[in-house]
Amino acid sequence: MSEYKKNSLTLIGAVSLGTGVMIGAGIFSLLGQVAEFSGHLFPFMFIFGGIVTGFSAYSYIKLSNEFPSSGGIATFLIKEYGKTSLSVSAAMLMVFSMIINQSFVGRTFGTYLLQLFDSEGLEFLVPLLGVGLLGFAFLVNILSNQFIQTFSSVISLLKVIGLCVFAIAILWGVGFTFTPAEISNEVSDPSISSYIAAIALTMIAFKGFTTITNVGSEVINPNKNVGRAIIISIIISLSVYVLLAWAVSSNLPLQDIIKSKDYALAEAARPTFGKVGVWFTVIIAIFSTVSGVIASVFAVSRMLAMLSEMELIPHKHLGMPGSIQKHTLVYTIVVGMTVTIFFDLSRIASIGTILYLVMDMIVHWGLLKNLRNRVKANSFIVFTALAMDATILSVFVWVKATTDVLVVIISIISILIIFLSERWFLSKKAS
Repeated sequence: MSEYKKNSLTLIGAVSLGTGVMIGAGIFSLLGQVAEFSGHLFPFMFIFGGIVTGFSAYSYIKLSNEFPSSGGIATFLIKEYGKTSLSVSAAMLMVFSMIINQSFVGRTFGTYLLQLFDSEGLEFLVPLLGVGLLGFAFLVNILSNQFIQTFSSVISLLKVIGLCVFAIAILWGVGFTFTPAEISNEVSDPSISSYIAAIALTMIAFKGFTTITNVGSEVINPNKNVGRAIIISIIISLSVYVLLAWAVSSNLPLQDIIKSKDYALAEAARPTFGKVGVWFTVIIAIFSTVSGVIASVFAVSRMLAMLSEMELIPHKHLGMPGSIQKHTLVYTIVVGMTVTIFFDLSRIASIGTILYLVMDMIVHWGLLKNLRNRVKANSFIVFTALAMDATILSVFVWVKATTDVLVVIISIISILIIFLSERWFLSKKAS
């Protein structure tokens, strides 16, 4: 298992990790879900999501510049609130949000891989293929940081180039005209709340930038390069997302985008390039999901290791040899596999969105209340990010409560279990 190693990640390596997670699955499986909420205007939702993410990222950049650490968000929360149940619980929300994202990536991998075959009746293979991908990510993460960096850098470059070529080729086929997706009577007009819910989902496609904060102490010149890597990753991802959304919107009717929401990119390639286009899209999806899950596992296992070493969360060896980092890697993969098996893509995305937004608000509030002077943060920007999060979360929960209440119930129960368990653990440890 790779240990913490100062100066083992370059700026390019950090950017690769960030884009590796962000473009790992979001754009492949979220396009249809976002279109389902926002109709033919879905490409603009990614722009709005990028703007909200930009405001949110400001807090993380300021905190990263002041406290570069392999604990990332966990370190930020402890600096904001101390070693309290609030700080550790919020860190665990981020951990579970990232693990859920790994499950999302795994299911996306399975969904796209099956597009190469006549997959009718083979849907049960999707979670099995996702579990297989997580197992592969475990093996890669046993190797060194240098291997992970090189692998992520090469794959991230290939998939960004591949997706841009894919989008440009489709747009070339329609004469580079932006044509909103054709609407039929089968699709109802979106409401304001639906548009906001769509923006909430796009944030899943951007939140991978937080992965960079979890390797802060391993980045060369972290006080500058962590923030730079975050900004560059968001800009690259936003550019790719908008280009792809534009291509899909111009090439498929809205009802087809929604119908094929778990594999909309592959379906968009079919009208222009036929089976060859589908094969190309699936290959890029495989590269993207593989690099995405490896980068995510790499980051979350380190956050858990730091919390375990600080004795802020319970840790059991369970007879396993090796370091705490190796144990947390195993825990991460096992939980990710479990979620992959029992939840579909839509519910995984929704639960991950809710947990992430709650954690994000806690980070902004802690910075605003306790650290804004120390890190020289602009209060207006931080408050704006907090207000945006609160609005988006409230509307998203309301929309889900009226369409899929199980998502809201599972999210609330998960948050309560995390907070109550952590409070019990720390109080028992203190006594």
